[in-house]
Amino acid sequence: MDFPGGWDSAATLVDGRWVERRPRRPEVAARLRAEVRLMPWLAPRLPLPVPVPHVLSEIPLVVRHEIVPGEPLTQADSDAGHRLGVFLRALHDAPRDEALRHGIPSAEEAAEEHAATIDRFRTEVVPMLPTARRPAAVALLGATRELSGDTLVHGDLGPEHVLADENGLTGVIDFGDTHLGDAAIDLAWALYGTPRTFADAVATAYDVTGGQRERALRWHQLGPWHEVTHGLDTADPDTVRSGLDGVVTRLTEQ
Repeated sequence: MDFPGGWDSAATLVDGRWVERRPRRPEVAARLRAEVRLMPWLAPRLPLPVPVPHVLSEIPLVVRHEIVPGEPLTQADSDAGHRLGVFLRALHDAPRDEALRHGIPSAEEAAEEHAATIDRFRTEVVPMLPTARRPAAVALLGATRELSGDTLVHGDLGPEHVLADENGLTGVIDFGDTHLGDAAIDLAWALYGTPRTFADAVATAYDVTGGQRERALRWHQLGPWHEVTHGLDTADPDTVRSGLDGVVTRLTEQ
């Protein structure tokens, strides 16, 4: 059984128990190997189940982990928000020096990659936006180019990576973008893409600061820009259009 395709890895369910992942592009292989080193150390520190992969095959690269139960979150209530806030606090409190020793990208590497991404957005995405929206878009890119930090973050937290069943949250998956960076990146969807009761519960459990809340909005506004460039990379005009619609919509959010 194949799961719906992720941007970086192809995933297959084997024997109803194991998830096997294969990189879609050569550069993704390094991320998968970093997960293999990181997750056995990180998982016991977290209050929700997460994947703990191991290498099944080197050539071609295949990693395997036991399936984390649940489905992508749809009932974003206050209890789920509280549990996610507690989870994020535990993740962000993990010692960064030990995380580095387990192979994740450093804060400097992550900041360099982020700056390059912002430059690509400016070059390729801004010209595709309605003329009236371009000044706000350029201002957003200027305000976010230097966003960085030294906190261990998930890096791609959204409803498709937060799992739940009828009893509440069951786990968090897809740690391929984990790095040392700005904690607010993990708060973006949780605070600005969810119902108020959920967002408030996350903020209370995590003890969100005013600065984190402000930066989380900027990360939230950047989200659809990645969809645009992914659509460009895969020659998918529908994804490009969807991403551009999202960029325009979120530019007006405060």
